[in-house]
Amino acid sequence: MQRFEPPLGHPSHLTEARFSGPGLVLGGIFAAASLAPSLLPRPSVVQGVISGVSLAVGYGAGAGLASLRDYLGIPHLRGRLHEAVVGAWVALCVGMLVLAGWKQVGWQNDIRLLYGMPPIGPDGWPLVAAVTVLVAAALLLLGRSLAAAFRSVRRRLGRRLPRRLATLLGGVLVVVAMWAAFSGVLVTGFFAGANALFAPSDQVVSAGTRAPTSPVRSGGPGSLVRWEDLGAEGRGFVSGGPTVSDIDAVTGGGARLPVRVYVGLRSADTAAARAQLVLRELQRTGAFDRKVLVLATTTGTGYLDRNGTDPLEYLWNGDTAIAGVQYSYLPSWISLLADQDSARQTSQAVFAAVHRYWSTLPEASRPRLYLYGLSLGAYGVESILGSMNLINEPIDGALLVGPPFVSPVHAQLTADRDPGSPATLPVFGNGRTVRFASESQSAQRTPGPWGPTRIVYLQHASDPVVFFSTDLAFTPPAWLREDQRGPDVSPRMGWFPVVTMVQVLLDLPGAGSVPMGYGHLYSAPANLRAWVGITEPTGWDAASLDRLAAVLAKRPHPYGNISSSSS
Repeated sequence: MQRFEPPLGHPSHLTEARFSGPGLVLGGIFAAASLAPSLLPRPSVVQGVISGVSLAVGYGAGAGLASLRDYLGIPHLRGRLHEAVVGAWVALCVGMLVLAGWKQVGWQNDIRLLYGMPPIGPDGWPLVAAVTVLVAAALLLLGRSLAAAFRSVRRRLGRRLPRRLATLLGGVLVVVAMWAAFSGVLVTGFFAGANALFAPSDQVVSAGTRAPTSPVRSGGPGSLVRWEDLGAEGRGFVSGGPTVSDIDAVTGGGARLPVRVYVGLRSADTAAARAQLVLRELQRTGAFDRKVLVLATTTGTGYLDRNGTDPLEYLWNGDTAIAGVQYSYLPSWISLLADQDSARQTSQAVFAAVHRYWSTLPEASRPRLYLYGLSLGAYGVESILGSMNLINEPIDGALLVGPPFVSPVHAQLTADRDPGSPATLPVFGNGRTVRFASESQSAQRTPGPWGPTRIVYLQHASDPVVFFSTDLAFTPPAWLREDQRGPDVSPRMGWFPVVTMVQVLLDLPGAGSVPMGYGHLYSAPANLRAWVGITEPTGWDAASLDRLAAVLAKRPHPYGNISSSSS
């Protein structure tokens, strides 16, 4: 008689496997480990997601090991020895859960105290537990669905193929089908939906943002770029920044209104066309007659951080020009996955167009040329630095802030750092060209000569955007060693296989929701110190720089009104 084969998705497939004892024990241990601190303080929902994922991963690992034991025919322990071993594992699991649950609030408050945030109490625990169970159950259901699919495919293949071959091919087919569905349908659909969702917000005009009335700003009189096409972040950038009176109040007079050039995603159809438009805008606004010219790669939405741009304009008394080009509508955490190619292509196209023209100008009169980027913008700057020869195609320097973990040059510099320097703040090549800085450590801390081209990486040890890596799953990172740990990383943070990677991965979306000077938020004083080291402005001593830092910290809303009388 032919055996009944229930259809895929039939409830019998999902209930066919009972809960695995080893899976539950190892899942509990993983969940307990997930309660330990990571880089950033965690809300209850985020903690629940981390614990749920960790529980599911641990359960899968334990169940997989048990299945492997059965497959290899390793005999089970029996009698009192079996009961003793099981009891020991269960006691370890329960003990770790109880201890970690009791310690979790204190661990989180240690980080919050370090960041200057108010403490939390245990009232969030019910939410943590509920989210943990829901996430783990959903992942378990998904896993059992995949297992049911595998068994169904294996049985069908087994009617014509040897059992072991059917098992191998069945596993391969299910994995390939799932990968095709994930990469071809889910990922593509997510990015398409996200783009459609965020594109309309690019047209929103923020309150207090008005079109410039100065010709040295894109979107103003004579501009080759329409105000409406600049995008939300572009409009904020060209209408913001310090005015002449703002700068004069700090420097004592003689300031010029800084040139700010911007090209939106709607301003031209291709990256090459937008690059040419930027060049023409720079020429139109007289940017090549200024002392300093900065080509800034934006973040995903087109954002340029005023903490990175404003300090430079004050340092040079407004005799500056900064240019940016939008390449996406998506927030940075999505752009990091979807827009790496766009960031790279736009950065290289803009640099090639502007540098080609800049190189034709008399060396004695042309502006100093610098690059700047925050987050994915730093990745774009790296793509320029990695594609050029600094000897034959010189620039004066670059500031890369919060470089994301996908940045290959940053990874190589960190891996090849000078012996004895920490991964959180490396020294490379004795600091002759590239130097690293943080909120509390300036680039000038590195002794020795600094060459004519000066590159600074500004990064926080607590920034998951910088320090996330899939290697965290199975390799303890150097930045967690006691002798290399940054001052903004909890001394109680440790490493646990897989769990630490999940923790830092889920720190990413909240990296910009912490106090300034931690995570992925870089303060104006830290940027100021970096620009001082890179550009070496004259007329500034320690006291005047401190006064400027205080002014930058007290700035009003970033989008002001720029009048033509200030040009």
